[in-house]
Amino acid sequence: MNTIIIASLLTMIAASGFAAVPAIIPAPQKMELGKGSFLLTAKTRIVTDAASRQTGEVLAARLAQAAGSAFSVNPEGAAGAAITNTMLLTTTDAIADLGAEGYELSASPDAVVIRAPGQAGLFYGVQTLLQLLPPEIFSSNVVRGKEWEIPAVRIEDRPRFQWRGLMLDVSRHFFTVGEVERLLDEMALHKLNTFHWHLTDDQGWRIEIKKYPKLVQIGAWRPGTGFGLSPQASTAYDTDGRYGGFYTQDDIRQVVKYAAARHITIVPEIEMPGHASAALAAYPEFSCTGGPFEPGMTGGVFHGIYCAGNDATFKFLDDVLAEVAPLFPGKYIHIGGDEVPKNTWKDCPKCQARIRAEGLKNEEELQSYFIRRVEKLVKAHGHVLIGWSEILQGGLAENAAVMDWIGGGAQAARSGHDAVMTPTSYCYLDSFQSTNRVNEPRAIGGFTPLKKVYSFEPIPVGLAPEFQPHILGAQANVWTEYIPNFSHAEYMIFPRACALAEVMWSPKEARDWEDFTRHLATHEQRLAQLGVNFRRNNGLNAAQKALVESPAPPSPARGSR
Repeated sequence: MNTIIIASLLTMIAASGFAAVPAIIPAPQKMELGKGSFLLTAKTRIVTDAASRQTGEVLAARLAQAAGSAFSVNPEGAAGAAITNTMLLTTTDAIADLGAEGYELSASPDAVVIRAPGQAGLFYGVQTLLQLLPPEIFSSNVVRGKEWEIPAVRIEDRPRFQWRGLMLDVSRHFFTVGEVERLLDEMALHKLNTFHWHLTDDQGWRIEIKKYPKLVQIGAWRPGTGFGLSPQASTAYDTDGRYGGFYTQDDIRQVVKYAAARHITIVPEIEMPGHASAALAAYPEFSCTGGPFEPGMTGGVFHGIYCAGNDATFKFLDDVLAEVAPLFPGKYIHIGGDEVPKNTWKDCPKCQARIRAEGLKNEEELQSYFIRRVEKLVKAHGHVLIGWSEILQGGLAENAAVMDWIGGGAQAARSGHDAVMTPTSYCYLDSFQSTNRVNEPRAIGGFTPLKKVYSFEPIPVGLAPEFQPHILGAQANVWTEYIPNFSHAEYMIFPRACALAEVMWSPKEARDWEDFTRHLATHEQRLAQLGVNFRRNNGLNAAQKALVESPAPPSPARGSR
């Protein structure tokens, strides 16, 4: 559309009294513009039913921070009463078909009303309401002299997919509780509801297990940052100069509670049977070789892999899961299952004995045996196992779900198993965002620009309609080999996570790249007010330039995962 036509349309909209199309990300399912606007003032009341008071308090706190007024929250439940200069949040008379996360929002010059069947939907309605206000509403300081107008509008909205995820790898580089909570806030703004917390890997064990204290005493630390990065790129050092860190179980409980208040479920990942060098540095008796190991080891004879022929290994993993499971009330525990170096098992007498005893054909079936046995442990602790694509090797465990990064999602769905789509070419946010790598921070390699992320379609091509409900949704993954600090992480995540949020929430037929980029121009202002170190379309700002290092070294031999 050319500039003259756009200008004419804007003139017609202004003359008619209708507001311009609001820049909401992710785009709502249905939206109708009205005439006029609602003006937020110091006298505006927030009214809720009794069950919705907490959501009302969330709204009041955000409004107060920028508008400078202490907005009262009145749990009166007066859903049918006449209201003036009021924001009403209620579950009364909501459209049941909107589901647990859907909502309807209507704004007129007199009032704003958000109705939803449940609190998650009300919370998402609040996120949309905030995006209807000027971007300065996200300021951490009081903004003087601003008119806080909300355009007259009616929105009916619900998510396309139930799993709208983001994964953060805290093993390669450690992020504090405060940084994780900041990311949860940023997820909530974009209606993302699943935080996949990659807690263990070769480079670090990050969760306290009281029965096995050496997991964090030894496994949480390594000599330096690694990956050829500057030691000054991170501050995650202890008093002895070791690099790393871990979360106590109280830390975990705090973060889980923080996430739940934002309607985000946390899925912990405890890697097995591979990517276990940090765990085996602490307890080498559960390996095939007996060590030595140290956190950060990859490749070679002593690659971190649990011994599948040793029953004590499964007792150890059961003990770990017994402490992990109660900390995370969500449905799933992620067990990894990827990139298992089978040569270690080929050379292990115990593993070969297990293959013979169980009548297995090869090491691929031994992996399936391992996953099936762990799946029973996960189930016994009240959770469902989910793992990367490789858990399909040798046959999929009975109740397992698949996280598809290199294929297998459609196969899992056709066999009646649930799947989450997270292919490397669209969903891996550790890749470069520009072909001009000199002017970008380090990345693992590849090229995944914003437009490509936005073009992603989670439903696999050719998957029959009867199997499509098994595709739970999609997820962005942030692997941190070359991301040693949170500012760098934000730069890699945003705005690509904004694009993926719209892919996961908005109707497929409503997605439009040109509309998205227009909305993103306003959304960038919101991110700036929040202090997010996002990648701007018009180049790097000063803070981002401070992240730029020399071009990244070749990708590690372990692959893009």
